Amino acid sequence: MIDWGAFLVVAVASLVSTAVVVSLYSFGLRFRGLTHVDAKTGEQVRPAYATVLSYACFGLSACAVLYGIYLIVPFFHR
Repeated sequence: MIDWGAFLVVAVASLVSTAVVVSLYSFGLRFRGLTHVDAKTGEQVRPAYATVLSYACFGLSACAVLYGIYLIVPFFHR
């Protein structure tokens, strides 16, 4: 017999976690590409906050993936 309640919980959790990881990675890419033209030199520059936020988003995305691997692999649960 299938426990539909547990199945629904797993399905919703997987959809939400997938959306979070993809969104974090997408925001990281967006912040990484955020540039503007410097008025003095005319070169493209990236603000410091954009660099910090991009690395933070990439780091959180990587942590979420590693946590998912930890949950899946039974060897790590000893």
